[in-house]
Amino acid sequence: MKVLITGVNGQLGNALLNSLPEKIDLIQTNRNNFDLNDHEKCKQSLEELNPDWVINCAAFTNVDQAENNPKEAYSINAYGPLAIAEALLKKKGKLLQISTDYVFDGNGNSPYKTSHKKSPLGVYGASKSLGEDNVLGRLKNKDKIIVLRTSWLMGSIGKNFALTILKLLKEGKDISVIYDQIGSPTTTDSLASACWAIIKSKEVFNSFNNEDPIMHWADAGIASWYDIAVSIQELAFELNLLKETRSIKPIKSKEYKGALAKRPHYSVLDCDKTYDILNLKKKHWRNNIKNLLKNIN
Repeated sequence: MKVLITGVNGQLGNALLNSLPEKIDLIQTNRNNFDLNDHEKCKQSLEELNPDWVINCAAFTNVDQAENNPKEAYSINAYGPLAIAEALLKKKGKLLQISTDYVFDGNGNSPYKTSHKKSPLGVYGASKSLGEDNVLGRLKNKDKIIVLRTSWLMGSIGKNFALTILKLLKEGKDISVIYDQIGSPTTTDSLASACWAIIKSKEVFNSFNNEDPIMHWADAGIASWYDIAVSIQELAFELNLLKETRSIKPIKSKEYKGALAKRPHYSVLDCDKTYDILNLKKKHWRNNIKNLLKNIN
């Protein structure tokens, strides 16, 4: 099976490489050779390479910068996936489109189901939401598309909350962390396992009936950013990544300075159906973050 991964240098792309199953003919792409801003070139490349699957990890993910660069955010997050979908319409390939909890406004108080009405708060969420609509509109009636939403993604490389907190703690800094945003952390290793399970499944497209082929994936349990930061310190100290602990102060979202974009206050995704479809076991986010910390070089 030939699988093309976009954004292979990112944190999810790295995890996919590290967990590559047997009998996969992998095509690695990054912004240098598969730029989602260059839609026509992307189409041409896909028509030439003709993969069985595309895992689209590439995205404009800086939530705050998206507010100041909406044109680029939409080009990469909405119209880049559309170019992929249009190319795959002409070929045999299927698309696994990685999406986000930011398509929801976070005003709920129970886990979001895949069918819940979308209502993004900012440019990033809106661009990813349109990306979903674009690929589903082209491919859903062809059994060629699955949208996989995830939340609060963290890995052992790249820029993410876990590595930022660990860096600050290593520098001996006392830190303040938001406690009134609730979600489900997800490690890249966990998400990668779901991606490969989807691609290897022969029955996944039979699981949706008349619903849109959308799945949710996050690690088990819920937490605030403050809860996660405290756990990272405890686990890092246990693993001898820290020699001493520091003060971590809980603050409200409105006290945090420097965020241009609104964040959802409640970002918990209902993942039960996905776990059932893929026959994968739930693992608690704290256990997965411990494994993340162990893998830091």
